[in-house]
Amino acid sequence: MVVLELEERAPDLYVGQTPRSPLQRIFGGQVAGQALMAADVTVPEGRYVHSLHSYFLRPGDPHEEIRYEVDRIREGRSFSTRRVVARQTRRGEDVAIFALTADFTAGERPAVEHSLPMPDVPGPEGLPGLDEVLAAHPDRSQTARAIGLAVEQRYLEDPYDPTPKAPPHTASRTWMRVAGRLPDDDGVHGAALTFASDLTLLSAGFARVGGGWGGRIVGASLDHAVWFHRPVRADEWFLYEIDSPAAASGRALCTGQIWSADGTHVASVAQEGLLRAVEE
Repeated sequence: MVVLELEERAPDLYVGQTPRSPLQRIFGGQVAGQALMAADVTVPEGRYVHSLHSYFLRPGDPHEEIRYEVDRIREGRSFSTRRVVARQTRRGEDVAIFALTADFTAGERPAVEHSLPMPDVPGPEGLPGLDEVLAAHPDRSQTARAIGLAVEQRYLEDPYDPTPKAPPHTASRTWMRVAGRLPDDDGVHGAALTFASDLTLLSAGFARVGGGWGGRIVGASLDHAVWFHRPVRADEWFLYEIDSPAAASGRALCTGQIWSADGTHVASVAQEGLLRAVEE
């Protein structure tokens, strides 16, 4: 996944680029994935990310390089913790656009083990992809196509359905996989899963008014957290289920669960986002 490749500019300083895109700001999952990659390459071999917590501070400019400053804040016997601040230049000033803290572990023998079962849904084969969905919604194509180049999707329902969702059926589910083949590196797959986990998540916050992205509601991610339960290959199909348990004061809390195709529960995700009505 080329977007995750970083240049080491100095010790604990890495630089990422944004692929050419019609988007006016950088997709948040890209910054989160690149920041996690920057943290991962500073961690001792054999330790893998088990959680990350992050904040989107400013929109990213796709025409400017992103500098990732890594702070090695803990090196314990079983855990390593890294703080990463992503910076860009704005009008001659160096500003922070994103901050992430990630923790890595060597793993332990489990004393307790359980997980959520995967929903009983059809597999990705035969389900409509992005091209089929956008054929029915040509006005939504620009943003969706830009991200769709990096992550393949198969839809269990129309993401732009104008019908509002109502309890108890408020969850949405999509099959995803990162396009192309990734190396056999758990760090790369963790970063790629982080990239994909920001895709569609905030739409759960306005599913109860219907219409999807580009409708009556617009949004921006405020924070993002991922808990990695088990290893996963992000370049193989995984099921992403999203929902929103609460929305108030212009913000929505959105949560996600991820299963590999064999039904293994591999990750949990949470995000709060800002939602605003489009003025007509």
